[in-house]
This record gives sequence, C-alpha cells and structure tokens, in this order.
Amino acid sequence: MTDTVAQLCRLLEPFNTNGAALSAATDISTDLNIDSMTVMDFVMEVEDHFDIEIPLNVLSETRTVEDLAKVVDSRAKKG
Repeated sequence: MTDTVAQLCRLLEPFNTNGAALSAATDISTDLNIDSMTVMDFVMEVEDHFDIEIPLNVLSETRTVEDLAKVVDSRAKKG
C-alpha cells in the first residue's frame, strides 16, 4: 500500500496549492483546504490513473490519503 500512497501523493501534488506536506495521514480536504469540486477532480485523476471507479458512497467515508489508498487497492484487486 505504501506504493499506492506514494502514487496518490504524486497525483495530489497539483492540487496542493498551500504546500502542505503530503503523507498517508494527510486529510485530503481539511489539510489541503480544497473544496468538494476540486476533490472530485482529484478523484477523477485517481480513477483514470488506476483504471478503477470509486463509488460516491465509498468516497464520502474517505478522508485521508491512507483511506483512499485502501479504497484504491481494494478496487484494483476486484478489477
């Protein structure tokens, strides 16, 4: 999963306008101060990069980069 976290941090970099340190514990919306539309843009990038779909109900429970990495890993295995 650490590889997934690293990939997510790279994908998140363009959205990190306030220069926060990115790690598994980064809260995607709070720490980076990004709105829900920007989060959706980021999620679309993640879906394209990993060739998966992340349902909105799963996304609503996802706060940190580590949470998202778990979702990505579980969705990628199903594919």
